[in-house]
Amino acid sequence: MKTNKKNGFTLIELIIVMVILGVMSAVAVPKYLDSISNAEKSSEDAVIAAIKNGLKQHASNSLFEEGRAIWPDNPFEVLSETPAGYNSGDNGMESEIGQLDGVADEDGEWTFDYSNSRITHQRGDNSRFYWAYNKGQQTGDDAAVGTLGDRQNL
Repeated sequence: MKTNKKNGFTLIELIIVMVILGVMSAVAVPKYLDSISNAEKSSEDAVIAAIKNGLKQHASNSLFEEGRAIWPDNPFEVLSETPAGYNSGDNGMESEIGQLDGVADEDGEWTFDYSNSRITHQRGDNSRFYWAYNKGQQTGDDAAVGTLGDRQNL
């Protein structure tokens, strides 16, 4: 008596497995991309919070030392450690080829654009954001510290 034993999977079984994997990836990929976006947003929030705290400390120190609360020209100066990707070379001046420097143009790059007085950041998905920075009135009777705006699309 001869037995005919088949090894392996049928074509239908393989197709069903492929469909299940396709459905799972269709659900997982958008969730993964959202988690990356949320992580980058949280990272930006942490950097901006550190800058705000540094600006408050800088204003307090200058008030104590000089009798006037002031903020620096570049808000990154108040950080003990600049964020990864900070590019101090982009300063908002026009480059030799006529392009405007100062705006973050590489993934993960942070810059301070002096000409427009704003902090810029480019995320890994090439989206760009900025925070308006105003160091305030530094001299005279109306001296006051400035403002650091909210995240805006660039």
